[in-house]
Amino acid sequence: MYYIDPHIHMVSRTTDDYETLAKMGCVAVSEPAFWAGFDRGSVDGFRDYFRQLTEVEPRRAAQFGIQHFTWLCINAKEAENVDLSREVLAMIPEFLDRPNVLGIGEIGLNKNTKNEATVFLEHVELAIKHNQQILIHTPHLEDKYQGTRMILDMLTADRRIDPARVLIDHVEEHTVELVLEAGFWAGMTLYPITKCTPARAADMVERYGPNARLMVNSAGDWGPSKPTAVPDFIMEMRRRGHPEATIRRTVYDLPVQFFSQSGAKFSFVPPEKRNTAS
Repeated sequence: MYYIDPHIHMVSRTTDDYETLAKMGCVAVSEPAFWAGFDRGSVDGFRDYFRQLTEVEPRRAAQFGIQHFTWLCINAKEAENVDLSREVLAMIPEFLDRPNVLGIGEIGLNKNTKNEATVFLEHVELAIKHNQQILIHTPHLEDKYQGTRMILDMLTADRRIDPARVLIDHVEEHTVELVLEAGFWAGMTLYPITKCTPARAADMVERYGPNARLMVNSAGDWGPSKPTAVPDFIMEMRRRGHPEATIRRTVYDLPVQFFSQSGAKFSFVPPEKRNTAS
């Protein structure tokens, strides 16, 4: 089955991982900007990182027939440095016209601090000014509910924001309903230790139905993570007897539906059309 991973950090993965993903049926990935494993100290460090996301990774992915899309921001971990964050925010528009950039992300909260909220709102303002979609990181478990509530309160207070163009990621059982009821898209991240498991994600799909604005991703990065987590979810859904069309809707159709809102920027070519063209 073909699938799309809506959130994976391929800069932290080897080229062999691209080959493995292709063999498992991955046809496209969406890579939000994130923490590099250490706090970067200058705007030039981010400029080089954005070049990696918009120039290097699309070429690596294309070797294996995978289309690579990305999002740009300064992540929540580094947003405590408001001065640096504003320098990065001022630089981001240089890259928004790149052909694989879908929007602003992954912005959000880490420890739910005032500075993080300030930088979050300034990212949102940038997205609105440039008509960009938004991809949002919610905090880890100990701060997740409070952070999700803070994020939703900030977003719903601004009538300019269209919830249908915003993906709120890393939802779990205690936050998913808040996100869906507010009209936003929800991402379920499959980690081997934290966040969600394939079984729990399948439970949420069964609870809210295949037409809910739910997507599943691996968020594979530097730490303990599994880039082939989406196929694990596919196998769990098959084990439970779900039709292939239902599984495909979650792992392929819904990501295409959400990302297509970026317009021509989501220049995704379905595998069947690629084969016809060749």
